[in-house]
Amino acid sequence: MTQETGPDLQALRHSASHIMAEAVQALFPGAKFGIGPTIESGFYYDFDLPRSLTQEDLAALEAKMAAAIAANLPFEHWTLPKEEARALFAGQPYKLELLAELPDERVSIYRQGAFTDLCRGPHVASTGQVRAFKLLSVAGAYWRGDEKRPMLQRIYGTAFPTGQELEDHLARLAEAERRDHRRLGQELELFSLHEEAGAGLVFWHPKGALVRHLIETFWKEEHLKRGYQLVYIPHISRAELWQKSGHLEFYKDSMYSPMEVDGQDYLIKPMNCPGHILIYKSRLRSYRELPLRWAELGTVYRYERSGVLHGLTRVRGFTQDDAHIFCRPDQLEAEVVGVLELARYMLQTFGFSEFQVLLSTRPEKYTGTLEVWETATAVLRRALERLGQPYEVDPGEGVFYGPKIDIKLQDALGRTWQGPTTQVDFNLPERFDVNYIGEDGREHRAVMVHRTVLGSLERFMGCLIEHYAGAFPLWLAPVQVALIPIADRHLDYARALAARLREAGLRVEVNEDKSRMQAKIREAQNQKIPFMLILGDSEVAASSITVRRRSGENLPGLTLESFLKLAQEDLAARR
Repeated sequence: MTQETGPDLQALRHSASHIMAEAVQALFPGAKFGIGPTIESGFYYDFDLPRSLTQEDLAALEAKMAAAIAANLPFEHWTLPKEEARALFAGQPYKLELLAELPDERVSIYRQGAFTDLCRGPHVASTGQVRAFKLLSVAGAYWRGDEKRPMLQRIYGTAFPTGQELEDHLARLAEAERRDHRRLGQELELFSLHEEAGAGLVFWHPKGALVRHLIETFWKEEHLKRGYQLVYIPHISRAELWQKSGHLEFYKDSMYSPMEVDGQDYLIKPMNCPGHILIYKSRLRSYRELPLRWAELGTVYRYERSGVLHGLTRVRGFTQDDAHIFCRPDQLEAEVVGVLELARYMLQTFGFSEFQVLLSTRPEKYTGTLEVWETATAVLRRALERLGQPYEVDPGEGVFYGPKIDIKLQDALGRTWQGPTTQVDFNLPERFDVNYIGEDGREHRAVMVHRTVLGSLERFMGCLIEHYAGAFPLWLAPVQVALIPIADRHLDYARALAARLREAGLRVEVNEDKSRMQAKIREAQNQKIPFMLILGDSEVAASSITVRRRSGENLPGLTLESFLKLAQEDLAARR
């Protein structure tokens, strides 16, 4: 276990959540209490309160927590029969609901100071052991994640054994805030989300659409090099297709309600695989044609609760860099290896070098036989071992039709993001009777590989923004060069240079505002444009340029030709 998830730290943070709850009880005597668990980097507690909390309330709660910690109050533990516990928590409807669902006849109770809670623990011995803590934010949270239940107020906090560890964590949070793709997406005019159109639906602005275009173009070029072919499928199809594929049985809660067309129910696609299967089955296939690698940047729609939507990283409509490989069983391992090699190359090109690889095995709810699942899992395991790729087993996290390899990429702050996934599927070929004619002239069952090498483009874009803090490498920057004329008399020279740079393939903007040069430089830096060309009297007279990087570094003595050579080398290497 890492330090942040060890049992001692869990006990410390869970104790801090109870100390916070006691402080809330003191400020709001009529408060109703939900739950207060630990999470990966801290804790939270949900409250039903008479009014909305403010930042000033957090400061007041911290002061009361500090007083309780200074008092070094013991955490007392005992058990009670359920009936006595119901009397103890009379007037606390959320606790009574939880209590009703507990199977045991006796339940666990903890108390410190004036606060008593229904709780399994663990806790530290006394409040004085919680030395370094911080309340971070307030958010809305539906009771038990159900949008039909009451909206509660969730207070997030964190706690560490030492003040230095807390300071380091807060510094990481500040850096994460600086890199937040939601804020940068607005500041850099990359994308927006609009409640009037619907939650979780992304609107790409010209600059964001250009970055996405560059990613998609590179993706297509690399796939075509590796023998993939591009396909496109409709966004809706008849409900019977999803019944046959098993999605209605295993995935219904994530699918949008049907619409009636000509008296038949149609569904918006949550996946691309059934559509690719229909293309495969449009005619007989020979063993000589296999493997067939079909790729699509396919937009799908899946229902997500509003409480979990988050910028680009959790949306309701997104584009998968999807592909399906139809192959013979004897080709399967080599195809999985090829997918993993492509995924690694793609991620490294975008600047990611650290990964966590997980082999996800059969879930509780699945389709197909145990024998098929064992065969598919063994293929994935052999492919990883063939590449010498370290991995961890993630039990029960496969999809309903097959096991998978998940690759989680690590960003500049060391955080992990869901990225590529590779899934071996013997089950959909059975459901759809996906065959090929073998060398013996008979029909044989094909095997499918489902895979993405970036994940969803929306989530990947969010990760990319935060990884680079919005300062994209030159090849991905929507504007690569800002030309900054010092005065209006330098505009003609700036426009002429811009034309030459565009002819060389660079994306250029001329700042024609009447603001001062330093304001124009600051604007270009805020927009994270890689290069600025400062143009004044001396540059016009000498037909030269003064080059400045967005980092503030000046590159003296460059001619336009030498600058173009520098830029073209960066672009060719995708540095």
